[in-house]
Amino acid sequence: MEMINAIGRRKASVARVYLMKGKGAISVNGKDYKDYFPNANIQMKLEDPLATVDVSKEYDVRVNVNGGGFKGQAEAIRMAIARALVKIDEDYRSPLKAKNFLTRDARVVERKKYGKPKARKSFQFSKR
Repeated sequence: MEMINAIGRRKASVARVYLMKGKGAISVNGKDYKDYFPNANIQMKLEDPLATVDVSKEYDVRVNVNGGGFKGQAEAIRMAIARALVKIDEDYRSPLKAKNFLTRDARVVERKKYGKPKARKSFQFSKR
């Protein structure tokens, strides 16, 4: 089996994932994922798609991710891993789809409007 790659996006983050046969090592931007994401909840997000289809010890995952914050990056990686797994075996699609790992979350930050301090907030107003 050669290298399988896939792209995942979330908010401002873009993750490129490369899956190959191995022992279950996950590296993000050249570091171990546990060093890159010290938070245990975020680490779980990366492991979830592999654990869902019981292949966590069969594939090595190499990730390049940029943009956004750590949570957006983790969810982009999760989606990319899920997409790569579906490329490997189409039978993985239904359990991953049931957990919404293949669904692109399109919610992004709304742009700031002129005449306002943020996207929707207005300046304080009092009619005295």
